[in-house]
Formats: sequence, structure tokens, C-alpha cells
Amino acid sequence: MIEPDYSDGEHPMNFLLDEEVYFPSAGEIRPGRIVALRNNEILVDIGAKSEGIIPSQETAGYDSTTRAMLQEGEEILVMVENPEDNNGNTILSFRKAAEERDWQIADELLASQEALETEIVGFNKGGAIVSVGQLRGFVPNSQLRRDRLQDQDGDKQRALQGQIGEQIIAKVIEVDRPRNRLILSEQAASREIRQAKKNEVFSSIIEGNVYDGQVVNLADFGAFIDIGGVEGLVHLSEMSWKRIQKPSDMLQRGDQVKVQVIGIDQERQRVALSMKRLESDPWTRIEELYREGQLVEAEITRLTKFGAFARVNDDYQLEGLIHISELAEDRVEQARDIVKPGDKITVRIIRLDPKQRQVGLSLRQVSSDKYIEDDLAMLNTM
Repeated sequence: MIEPDYSDGEHPMNFLLDEEVYFPSAGEIRPGRIVALRNNEILVDIGAKSEGIIPSQETAGYDSTTRAMLQEGEEILVMVENPEDNNGNTILSFRKAAEERDWQIADELLASQEALETEIVGFNKGGAIVSVGQLRGFVPNSQLRRDRLQDQDGDKQRALQGQIGEQIIAKVIEVDRPRNRLILSEQAASREIRQAKKNEVFSSIIEGNVYDGQVVNLADFGAFIDIGGVEGLVHLSEMSWKRIQKPSDMLQRGDQVKVQVIGIDQERQRVALSMKRLESDPWTRIEELYREGQLVEAEITRLTKFGAFARVNDDYQLEGLIHISELAEDRVEQARDIVKPGDKITVRIIRLDPKQRQVGLSLRQVSSDKYIEDDLAMLNTM
């Protein structure tokens, strides 16, 4: 046998020692490039001594979107399932690599609480099934918007069946990979969207402007009005120039109203509204509407230790005070000895004070000779 001549000091295979050889290991995720599609298998170059194979057992389950994406020349991530099978091939999985990536994304979404847009792909009696990449997430009925579960016959599953394929915005609220558990909430995302919309609308509200609104709730102290995503309060005192006892005397839920913004609390995101300021203030023309000495019909509204308040029975329904000294000719110890709330009486206007917004009334002077000429003049004009 002729001995090889290594007089130049170089072994002919030494070049292999200078090359970095990659040996795949099971479970590893590697970047690769698709080099060929053949017989339902996909050959992927991952930098090893030979191309790896995504077998037909996996590719047969791909949907049309995945098939369209996996074309020759595309860069993809794959997981090494078997570094070397019985035929010496490296077996790869695109799906498992994608699932691994999607679990990482789910963890990131849980940490950031960022909402994602996904699609309803199925349902069961407990809720909706959605896609999160290659994973399947679950939105329990308790975490879905209520309107999604409304069916004419109250059948929640049938209601969800009709929504397969619809887009849904949700937030990841639980990730348990060992149990293959991925839970999402549409309600949490909806709250965030509503708050964002509220912030946007709130920033656009201008004090003094007039807005269309809808009554959404009533309380003893006023009415809550929705003005395009922000709820403002019309206090009882700002509902009408007329004196009203409670909001329901004037409004009902669902009523459409016009309101004026009279105050904005940016820090607490509260808006004060008024309805009465969109009406003319009767006090600005009180001396045109009434005169001292005039007789008017009124109703007793409340009693105090210094007299009784009465509301004039006309369009303006101004409320005036009958001082205890004006209830009767004789000395009166308590107003309740003469009148009680609800009594319908005739009173005389004896004082008008536009600056103090006060009306003085008298029951004692209804038949007073002091005003007999005024009363006769009034009768002559009727």
C-alpha cells in the first residue's frame, strides 16, 4: 500500500475541522428556510448536515392560511422533534414551534394586559373558544359581553353558534401551560375600551356647551345623563326653575334631553349639567310677570317655625314665604295651626325682591282694605 504524502503538512480532511457543524437536539427551536415541497412533506434548511423534514402527518392538518404561508423560500421557525429517525432524517414541526411562540406571546399579553383581536372558532356550554395563533383559548360565559348570550329562547349555545367567525377583542387573564389552559376575558377588554372612549369624550367636553343626552339613572338628588359616553349629573336644583320634589316628577329613564355643561372636574372625571339654564330665568322678568298687591292661587309646600312656603299655581311655579305674622290677623304660635302642606289657598304678593330671588306672600292681607282699589281695578280688567 502506498503511504499518502503529507510532506506539505496538510491533511486533506482538515478543512472539515474549520467548519462549524450544527447537530440538532430534540425540543430545540431553530430558524429555517423552506427549500422544497414534495409529497406533502416540507424540506427545511436549519443549518444541519442535511435538510430537516416536516412530515405529511403534520402538514395534512394545516388550514388553508397556513398552507398558503408555507411556500418555498419562506423563513420560518421549527421545533426539532427527532434529531435522527430510523432513516437518518431530522424530523421537524412547524406547528409545535408556533405553539411555543404563541405560549410566549400569551405570557407577554398576561403580563402587559394588552387586549388582542381574535376570532370565535367554536363554543361549548361553558363559553366561546377563540384562536390565539396556533393555540385555542377559552372565554367563559361570565367573561363574555352579555349581548353575546342573548337568544330569543334564552339558548346561550345557539346564540354563540351564530357568532362563529366573528371577531372579538379580549384580554388574557390566565395562562397555565402545563394544563394547556388559556383563559381570556371580553368583559375586561370592553371595560378598557369603554374607559378609553370615555377619556376621549371627556377631553372633548367644553364647559358652557349644550349637548344632547339620555337619562340613564335617577337618584333622590338628581338625574344622570349620558352625553355620548360620559355620564353627567343634573342636580335637582338644576333641573328646572320650577320647584320639584324629586327627579321623577319631571324625567324618566330613557328620556332624551338637552343639557348644558356647567362644571368639569378633570381629576375625578365628573361633569355637572343643567337643564334649567337652557330655559329663560323667570327672575329676570319677575316684575313683568307679577306685581306687589296681586292675588294669586298657591299651594302650601312646607312648614317652618317662621312660617309656611307656598308655590304659585302658574307656569313659573315660583315659591314664596308666608311669614308667620302674615298667616292670620291674630297671633299665630305655629304655622300648622293655620295651614298644612297640600292646602290650596289664595294669597297676596306683598314683596318682590329680584336680587335676593324672594317673594313675600300674605294670607292675612287677602281681604285687606289697603288693596281694595287694586282689586277692583283688576276685576274691571277681567
